[in-house]
Formats: sequence, C-alpha cells, structure tokens
Amino acid sequence: MYKNVQSCDFSLSYLQNIMTTPNHYILTWQCPDNTGVLAKVSQSLFEHGAFITETSQYSDPYTETFFSRIAFDDRNLTVPANEFIEALNDLAKPLNMEYKLRNKADIPNVVIAVSKDDHCLVSLLTKWKTGVLPINVVAILSNHQDCKSLAEWHGVPFHHLPISTDTKPEQEAKILGLMEQSKADLLVLARYMQILSDDLCQQLEGRAINIHHSFLPSFKGARPYHQAHARGVKVIGATAHYVTANLDEGPIIAQEVKPINHTFTIEQMVHMGHDLEATALSHAVRIHAEQRVCLNGDKTVILA
Repeated sequence: MYKNVQSCDFSLSYLQNIMTTPNHYILTWQCPDNTGVLAKVSQSLFEHGAFITETSQYSDPYTETFFSRIAFDDRNLTVPANEFIEALNDLAKPLNMEYKLRNKADIPNVVIAVSKDDHCLVSLLTKWKTGVLPINVVAILSNHQDCKSLAEWHGVPFHHLPISTDTKPEQEAKILGLMEQSKADLLVLARYMQILSDDLCQQLEGRAINIHHSFLPSFKGARPYHQAHARGVKVIGATAHYVTANLDEGPIIAQEVKPINHTFTIEQMVHMGHDLEATALSHAVRIHAEQRVCLNGDKTVILA
C-alpha cells in the first residue's frame, strides 16, 4: 500500500540556494525490491537538483524489501517544494514506495515517561542538553514524584500522573492528551514501570520506545536480573525496542551487553545493568531521531 509522509519546508530555497546556507533533508524510504529502484530514486533527486551528501541502503533477501536513507541538501535545487514532492509522489506510486521526508533541522519532540529509577532519564537529559541527542524534550511524565526536581532543574515540564487498576484508562488518556498538546513525535519509556494497554500500544505504534533490562528475547517481564542470576548467565544486557501489545516483544532497535561470572550478586548485576540500559536507550533514541530505523515486520533495519 503506497503512502508517504512529508515534514519539511523548502522555503523557496530553490531561488536562494546560492546566496544562503543550504538546508539539509532526510529521505527514508522502502519498497518491494526490484532491479533499479535505487537508481530511479537517485536519478529523480539528481534531475531536481538535490545534492546527495549521504546514503545507506539494505536489501532484505527474506522479505524482498529494499530500504534506503538518503541525506541531501538544496544548494542546487531547481524546483519549488510542491513540484519536488509531486515528483517524489509520482515516483513512489509505481514503486509501491513508502517514504518519509523531513528537514533535518526539524528535530522530533519527545515526551519521557519514568517511574522511580532515574539513571536512564539522567542520561537522556544530559545528552539532550549537550547536543548529542537531536531531540527536543517537551515533557516528563511519571506515576511517582521522585524525578520532579530533576525535571525542574532541566527546565522541562513535569506531569505527575498516578495510576491504579481502576484509573488506568483515564491515566493513559492523559498521556495521549499530553502528547497531542505538546505535539510530541515520540514517547520514551525510560524505566517507566507500567505496562501500557493494548489500545495505547496500537495508537503509538512506531512512536514509543521502551528500555528493558535484559538481553531480549531472554528474561522478559518483571525482575529480569533475578531471572538471569537464577540461570547463572555469563552476560547481562539491556534492550531498547519499540512498544507493542506483546510485552517486551517489540522490534529491537539497540542492545548492550557485558560479561559477568558466577561471583556476581544480583545487586552487582543491577548496578552494572544501569549503565547498559542508559547506553542502549540513548542510542536507540538517537538513531530513531536521525531517521535511521525502519520497521521490517517484527524486526528493524538500521541504516547507519
């Protein structure tokens, strides 16, 4: 099924490209694999003056799907925005191509959800403030008050949304309302220790990232370090994945592991795991924000 998403502003750059700094864009696309699909897209960009600065692609032999990410600028763009997008649409239809086009400067708005443990939140906020993460943190929500002062110190609005079995539908409606109000593109579950409802998972498909404190698919669910210790594992890990209705089974984006041995206590595993969780989640958020992650069924393709 052909579809496209555009989130960009060419702002008459085709008339100003020589006298101003070029605008940079990212085009991510996928389609059924066939001979010449990359050549057709590249040729179209060339014909309209797009100056390609970066490209990566992957052909999946199992699903026979072609994935590509192309970065380009408008220094030589020869047509206005509407003609450029019209040409892209005309190209996409016969290829059955899905694509997303955006201005690189239009970084995604992010809402972070957290419970009590703040190590992943601290990492995300630090990397955001130092410019490592190309995101805009617009809100932090929690079912507890523990991280309120941290949010306030970083100048991010904090929303306390307590939850119980009886109030879960109402609380999740508030989460959706907050995302709409803040125009959020992504929800990041940074050790948010609540299971989202099937309905919320479906509404946020491809727009919610969770960190699970194990090397999935091993040790799903609660207390994974305890599960791992009981099995005498020799590595521990953390997994960042997209949220789905199936608990801890969403498409994997990033993973981190570290070797351990029989002397490690559960407490030592938890402490070491905090670093792995923060690293994996930050990496997953970064490559999602850079439009390098493509969904491929129950898996992902990372276009580095």
